[in-house]
Amino acid sequence: MKNQWSWYVYIIECRDGTYYTGLTWKPELRFEQHLSGLGGKYTAKHGVKRLVYFEQHNDYEQARIREKQIKGWSQDKKRKILINNFKL
Repeated sequence: MKNQWSWYVYIIECRDGTYYTGLTWKPELRFEQHLSGLGGKYTAKHGVKRLVYFEQHNDYEQARIREKQIKGWSQDKKRKILINNFKL
């Protein structure tokens, strides 16, 4: 039987108003890593304000494709979508 993992694409709002998009299978742990400065260069540099969005995927490749799609959006597009609660 194949082990079924859940993957999460998430968006963090940084202290400077920018957004960071990432992919993980342990969202709570990954967010704690970002808060502590160990999550990545971007969030360490820009600071972490809060987790503003996440979505679950049962397939890693689909989650990776979705992460890449969101990362391709401008900061302004992410901000407008999140502020207006539009479906990502």
